[in-house]
Formats: sequence, C-alpha cells, structure tokens
Amino acid sequence: MGKWKLYSLYLAAIAFVIAGIGLFVDAFPYFRQSLLAGSILGALGLGAFEKTKGYQYTMWIVVAVVAGMTFPERILHVGEFDMRNKWLILVVIQLVMFGMGIQMKVQDFTRIGASGKGVAIGLATQFTIMPLVGFLLTKVFGFEAEIAAGVILIGCCSSGLASNVMAYIARANLVLSVTVTALTTIVAPIMTPFMMKVYAGTMVEVSFMEMAMEIVKIMIVPIGAGLLHDYLKTAPRATYQLLGRLSAAIVFLLLIVVGGFWSTFTSSFTSGTKTIVEGCFFILGAIPVGFGYHLLTKRFPSLDKRMPYFSMFGIIYFTAVTTAAGQQYLLEIGAVLFFAAVIHNGAGYFFGYWFSKLFGLNEYSARAMALEIGLQNGGMASGLAGSMGKLGTVGLAAAVFSPWMNISGSILANYWRRKQEREDRLNKQTVEEHRIKEEHG
Repeated sequence: MGKWKLYSLYLAAIAFVIAGIGLFVDAFPYFRQSLLAGSILGALGLGAFEKTKGYQYTMWIVVAVVAGMTFPERILHVGEFDMRNKWLILVVIQLVMFGMGIQMKVQDFTRIGASGKGVAIGLATQFTIMPLVGFLLTKVFGFEAEIAAGVILIGCCSSGLASNVMAYIARANLVLSVTVTALTTIVAPIMTPFMMKVYAGTMVEVSFMEMAMEIVKIMIVPIGAGLLHDYLKTAPRATYQLLGRLSAAIVFLLLIVVGGFWSTFTSSFTSGTKTIVEGCFFILGAIPVGFGYHLLTKRFPSLDKRMPYFSMFGIIYFTAVTTAAGQQYLLEIGAVLFFAAVIHNGAGYFFGYWFSKLFGLNEYSARAMALEIGLQNGGMASGLAGSMGKLGTVGLAAAVFSPWMNISGSILANYWRRKQEREDRLNKQTVEEHRIKEEHG
C-alpha cells in the first residue's frame, strides 16, 4: 500500500472540511477550490485499499462533475479554443469507442446464433423497454424538451463495454453479455434514431439519416477499426499484404478528395447524399486506422493494455465539458435528474433480470442481462448530443446517468460475486459432507 495514497485520503478529508467551512461562511472561492482539491485527492487515495481501488475510475468521473460545476469557464475554454468544438468531440468519442473496439473480438459476432434466446431478450428489452422508461420519466418529472430528449437518448443507446466488465466481476454469463453488446452495437445505427424519432421527435429535431450516420462515425467506424486489428493478428500473409496496400490507397484517396477537393466534390450533392458519402469515407478510413494501429502494436506491444486509459480519459473529458456546459440546468434540476437516473438504471436491472427469468434463462444469464440492459452507452449519448450541438442540454442526462451507472453497476456486480462465492463454498461443503458420510457408511 503506497503511503502517499493514504496521505492523499487524509488531505482529502482536510480539504472537504475547509470546503464545508467555506460554504457555511459564504466564502465561495474557498469552497469550490477546496471541493475540487478534495475530490482529486480522494480519487488518488482510493487506490490505497484493495476494496476501494475498483471505485477509482468512478471517483475520477465525480472529479469531472465537480470541476465542471465549480470552474465551468475554465473547463469550456482553453484560451480562445472552445472545448465543445464539434471535431474535437468527434475525435475524442471515436478514441473512446476505438478503446472499446480493441477489447472486442471478431468471434464475439459469431456467437449470436448460439445464444439465440438470450440475444433476442437483450435486443428486445434494450430497444423497447429502456426508451419507453426514459420517455415515461420525462413525463413524470416534466423536464424541458431538450433535457427530456437527452433522457430518452440514454434509453435509446446500445449497451457498452462497462456491462461486459461488470458481468465478468459478477461471474455472470460473460459470453452472452459480450454477444448482446456486439449485436446492439450493430443495430444501433437503425434502432437508436428510429426510437428517438418515435419518442423525442416532437422535442428536438431528429433526422433519421443524419443520426444514423453519426452513429456509424462515432461507433461503427472506430469499433470496426479495432476489430480489424484483432483480425490481423491471425490473418494470412496474403490478406495482410493486401490490406496494407489497400490502406495506402485509401489514405492517398482521402488526402486528395477530403484534403483538397471536398467542397467541389460534394457541391452538387443534396444534404442527405452528402451525409451518406461522408459516412462512407469514414468507413473507408477505418481500414488504414486499424491497419496502422496494428503496426504500432508490433512496435509497442503494451499499447493494447494502455488504450483503455485513453478511453477513460475521453469519458472524463465528456463528463467535465457536459457538466460545465449545463451547469445552470444542473443547479436547477440536478437532484431531480439524478433521481431519474436511479429509476431508469434500476428499471434496466429489474426488467433485464426478470424478463430473462420469465423466458427461462438461468441465473447466470439473467444476471448478465440485468447488467446488459441497465448499463447504457453514455459515451455514445454524449457523442450524439455533441454532434447535435446540444452538449449542455441533450447531453446533460449522459453526464448525470453515467457516473451513477458506474457506481450502481459496481455495487450490483460485487454483490452477485460475493453471493456466488458463498454459494460455491456451501456447495463444496455439502459435497464434502456427503463424501465423508458415504465413506463412513
């Protein structure tokens, strides 16, 4: 145990006391500085103990929320640069999803037929129950149109890699969890804009084609690049060489068309056609990116292990910027939005688990489905909100829901893991007692 981590906890406690005093005597500058310092020190200090180490990432999400709430202008602007820049958001979310992609395997997409019933339950629940629950919550709490659209958007998103991690911790059916994540990712470009059109079409402008192409850009392309990297690990030499030449040709094409003649090339296109063509170029770009990253991993073998940290940083960035952009809304409705997050998340666990039981899945599969449905892809929601130019309103739900999903998912997964360990010990003890009884007649 590093002593500096333990000292960080002590310093965090002192900082929180100072923050409390600052709030009590109405000294806001001291309050916000001490609160942020205490949060950072607390995040560092959680690594001091094995039982709390698993919550460090969640605490960094909390740090991002605190930073966005206490220093919004510093988070939103670095000099003259606006941290809500559309292209920066796109690049960061692609980095997050690429980190998810390299954790997936091509074989994850071949298991769909073998897990038919569980996959069907996951797909149906993910894209019917969760958008409906989000919609009902907006009616119950009476959120403004764009805030409400953000709540519905969370429900319309696919599941993410967090559900697979939690399924692993919970000792649930990991194969089923990964398979459902893969399938919901594939159908997201169709189902997410469709469900948004149905439930949020009167709240914000929803263009089916534009949203579908945005999902292709922020999810399918980077995850596809990650899967190409996985395929190249075992690809035949001839295929490897072919993809290398193809990557070089695509880079050359992109440099010519996008770099020099994009405006001329698309000048006669309608808006819809231009969106589709742009999406196709992004899809082509996944090939050289996946191939180039594969070459990098040959030179730097530890890169795959480090990539998830880049993804985590990306999510922290989104949380901080979204919180800062929507600070005023959070001051007004933050508590209510958090309450909605708890209900929405809990509904996902409940329906995922009990629908699985109702249709005959075993306990391990039911636990996997509960986590799969309850843990939505907050990064995807943030990316879509950013592409709409509404990070501070439509993206606000993702900033509130995501930290809670990490916390609740960790608690539930660890509860199920401990429960399974107890059951395994009791079963082992029963078998041993039975063996001893038989030996002694």
